[in-house]
Amino acid sequence: MSTRQVRLGHFVAYGSNDFLGAGAMSIITAWILFFYTTYCGLTAAQAGLIFVAARLLDAFFSPVIGYLSDHFHHSRLGRRFGRRRFFILLAIPLLPSFALMWADGHGFWYYLLTYVFFELVYAMEIIPYETLAAEMSPDYRTKAMFAGARIVCGQIANIAALWLPGRIVEYLGGKGSADTFLYLGAIFSVFFVFVALAVYLFTWERPRAEIGATPPPPGGLGRKIGQLFEDLAATLRIRAFRLHLGMYLGGYISQDVLNPVLSYFIAFALAGTVVTMSGINTWMACAQLVSVVLTIGISLRIHPAPAYRVAVLLFGAGIIGLLVLYASGVTQIGWYLAVVVVAGLGRGALNYIPWSVYNYMPDVDEIVTGRRREGAFAGVMTFVRKLMQSVAIFVVTQILDAAGLIPGTLQQPHGVVTTVLLVMGIGTLGILAFGFFVSTRFRLNRETHAVLMTEIDRFRNQPGSAPPPQSRAVVEDLTGCKYHDLWGKGRA
Repeated sequence: MSTRQVRLGHFVAYGSNDFLGAGAMSIITAWILFFYTTYCGLTAAQAGLIFVAARLLDAFFSPVIGYLSDHFHHSRLGRRFGRRRFFILLAIPLLPSFALMWADGHGFWYYLLTYVFFELVYAMEIIPYETLAAEMSPDYRTKAMFAGARIVCGQIANIAALWLPGRIVEYLGGKGSADTFLYLGAIFSVFFVFVALAVYLFTWERPRAEIGATPPPPGGLGRKIGQLFEDLAATLRIRAFRLHLGMYLGGYISQDVLNPVLSYFIAFALAGTVVTMSGINTWMACAQLVSVVLTIGISLRIHPAPAYRVAVLLFGAGIIGLLVLYASGVTQIGWYLAVVVVAGLGRGALNYIPWSVYNYMPDVDEIVTGRRREGAFAGVMTFVRKLMQSVAIFVVTQILDAAGLIPGTLQQPHGVVTTVLLVMGIGTLGILAFGFFVSTRFRLNRETHAVLMTEIDRFRNQPGSAPPPQSRAVVEDLTGCKYHDLWGKGRA
């Protein structure tokens, strides 16, 4: 693969896009259910329905975008603007729609439509973006640095998303109103436009000559849709990718379950305000940023799977610590801040490791198929996560509604507080345990990736030559395929 020199500015431009990727999701997961039920008069069930409907539509839309971007180089627009970067360019003028989600005084259908629209714009930008690290360099370390730049910027955006509401409330004279979140949405909308533009201007794609001999999808619309689902299903035949998805879901869905109930925990169990929530969440986010910086270096020295397990244990210890403090009757916020720092150290690593590992999945796929399908893998990751996230949030909101959560007030029945504690404990820790178990079977690391790339070179330049037995074993473990079925000879 021909490569261009990657400089610091390219890492910064690429990483800055997670001000959109992580920033938007941090605001939504931390605040949207609280905003809908506290300031918009929606029930927990209605708020959950909006969240789930948007996520399900986006879960379908994301793999479609991934599939289109894999094949868009056959079109005139793709040849001119790039098969990935065209979609980023198209999304830029639509990104300010994020602010529309945070205007109060509207009904259920307004919030549903504005949320769904932004989710679709978000997918149109983020799915092609997620392929670019694998497109820009074949080097293991460089890909890890791209992932690190991305997650560091995402954690900075996460801190801003959690810190700004408290500062806005103070600016408004201590008035915790819906205006807090409207200003927050407007500020981030401006950032979103600038970072997406930076990505378009300062990144590049794999040369068309190196994409592979992938002809345009044959037939009409029905055949193209069939090919889409065939490509998506084929990604799941890759053993390393299936295990990677399990780790990804274990780390991210556990956070998706925690985020909304953590706001309720602070508000209901600790009698906290928006300022209190902002402060506690900001401490956790700062710990996440420190964790990501440390994990970038650690993951280049030890295998991703052991690093992931350490992260799971830290995050789990933080959740247990919150529950123990509350059960012990501790009221001093300082103790809670100390515990969320421990949780944040785990969360930061859980955010970084899956996206670092993702950059190597198209390489595993290439030795199986002889093709480059970065878009398909990005689409499937987003599809699976958002589908499971929808299920998780729907279940959480229905449980809270059944427990008797009262819209528009911070004074809740004792049963609601108990339910929040149970969801934090059983839900979050159970999903973390699943990710921990899956990681014990995952073996992609710097050494096995080097073997993989050597074998790809063998298939490309020495077809028919026999590999060393150790290399054969490594490749078969990563792919889940017999060696004689690789390079397009098998089903995938």
